[in-house]
Amino acid sequence: MALISSLCIFVLVAHFSTPIVCHKRPHQAALFVFGDSVFDAGNNNYINSTVSFKANYFPYGESFFKYPTGTASNGRLIPDFVAEYANLPFIPPYFETGKKHLVVLAETNSGSVIDLSTQLKYFKNVGKLLKMKVGKTESKQILSNGVYIFSSGSNDFVAPLLANSTSPNYDRGHVHMIMGNLTSVLKGIYKEGGRKFVMLNLAPLGCLPSVRALNLQKGVTNGSCMEKATNLAKMFNSALPKMLKQLKKQLPGFKYTIFNFFKVVADSINNPTKYGVKISETACCGTNPLRGIPSCGGNGQVKEYELCNNVKDYLFFDSTHPSEHAYQKYSELLWNGTPDVVAPYNLKFLYELSI
Repeated sequence: MALISSLCIFVLVAHFSTPIVCHKRPHQAALFVFGDSVFDAGNNNYINSTVSFKANYFPYGESFFKYPTGTASNGRLIPDFVAEYANLPFIPPYFETGKKHLVVLAETNSGSVIDLSTQLKYFKNVGKLLKMKVGKTESKQILSNGVYIFSSGSNDFVAPLLANSTSPNYDRGHVHMIMGNLTSVLKGIYKEGGRKFVMLNLAPLGCLPSVRALNLQKGVTNGSCMEKATNLAKMFNSALPKMLKQLKKQLPGFKYTIFNFFKVVADSINNPTKYGVKISETACCGTNPLRGIPSCGGNGQVKEYELCNNVKDYLFFDSTHPSEHAYQKYSELLWNGTPDVVAPYNLKFLYELSI
C-alpha cells in the first residue's frame, strides 16, 4: 500500500514537546522531530499553557511567515530547514486539520518541564496510526528508516533559573535523572522500530541574553555569561555521548550522531561575523538590559518591549531563542557539517543510510 503523496503525522505529547513525522513518498526516510521551544513550530498554541510559554503574537514569525505562527523566532526553525534539505514537505508552523494531515492532541498540564514518560506514551500512537494508514509492513519500514531528531534538556535548566531570583542548586544527580529519562524514551522508540537518532547537545546556557540579564540583576555589571548555567550545560553534554555509546552497545542496529550545538552557538557568539551577523549578546526583541527580559510582544508580565530595526543583524531574536538566520546557519552545519561539529555522521549521511 503506497502512501499518499504527502503524509505528515503530528503528535503533541507534552509541553514544549512535538514529535513530527513527515513521509513524502515510499522508501523515503521519514523525519521525526522531538523538541522543546527550539524545535516547536507553534504547537504550544493548542495546549493549556501560560502566555509566557507561547509565541502566537507579533512580532514572532514576522520575517518569513509574515504573521505570528507560534514559532519562537522571527521565522523558520532547524526542522524546517532540515525538511527542505531532505526534500520533505514543509512542516506546518501550526496544527492543521484536514489537508492530508493526521493530527493527535494529547492532554498536558501547563508548565515548563518536558514529561518524557508522556512523550513516549503518545509516540507509540504514531506506530498505530501509521499501521492504520499504510499497513504493518510499510509502517515498520517507515519507523526503522526514519530519522529521530531531538532538542531536549534546556528547559529543565533554564526555565527554573529564570523563574527564581536565586540559581537552583543543581548537581550531577539532577543531570543523571534527566539523562535517565531521555534514555528511557530512546529505548522506547527503539522498541517501536526507531534506529537512527540525532541529538543536539545543550547550548552555552549562561550566555543566553536572558541569563546574561539575570546576571546583571545579581550585580555582575559587565553582562557576562553566567558560568554556573553554562557549567550545567557542560555536565549534560559530557553525559550525553556516554549514554549514547552505552545504548549502541546494548541495542543492535542503534545509530546515533550528536550535533555540537554548544560549540556552534558559542562560536557564533564569539565570532558573529563568521555567521553573518553583527550583534551576538543583545537580543533583537525584549526589554533592556541586553533585551534579555523575556517581554517580546508584551503579552507577559512585562508589557513594554523594544524591537530592533534589522533582525538580520542579530544572532538572537528574543531573550532565549536564535533568529531564523542563525537557525539556517546551524541547520547547514547539522545537515552537511564536518566531524568537528556533527559526529560520527552528519545528518545528510544518516538520513540516506538504509537500515
